[in-house]
Amino acid sequence: MRSLAGLLVVALFAGLLYKYYFANLQVAGSATPAQVIDIVGVKNDLLGIATAERAYSAEHGTYASLDELISSEALIMKSTSHNGYTYSVETGDQTFRAIAHCPAATSPGCTDLEVDESMEVRAAP
Repeated sequence: MRSLAGLLVVALFAGLLYKYYFANLQVAGSATPAQVIDIVGVKNDLLGIATAERAYSAEHGTYASLDELISSEALIMKSTSHNGYTYSVETGDQTFRAIAHCPAATSPGCTDLEVDESMEVRAAP
C-alpha cells in the first residue's frame, strides 16, 4: 500500500512538471513541432531556389524569375507554395532575392523568409 501511494505521488509530480514545462514553452513563443517542420521545409525550398538561381546564372549570365527557373528545369518544384507559404523571386542585374511569404491569416505571428546570393536564409525585412 505504501509503495502504491509513493508511485501515485511520483506520477502526479511528473504529470504536473510535464504540464507546466510544456505550457511555458508555448507561452515563450516556441513553435509547435508541425510549425518547425513547415519552416524547415520552407528554408530547404528557399535554398533550392537559390541554388537553381546560381546554376541558371552560370549558364545564362543572368538571374531568372521563378517561372523561368521552373520552365527551364533549373528548378524542379511541383508547386510555388508550401503549406500556405508562397514563393516569389525578385531579380536585379547581379542580384536575386527569393522570398517565402508566410500565411499570416492562418499562422499569426509568422514571418516572411528570404535568401539571396549569399545563400543565407533569414527573416525578410
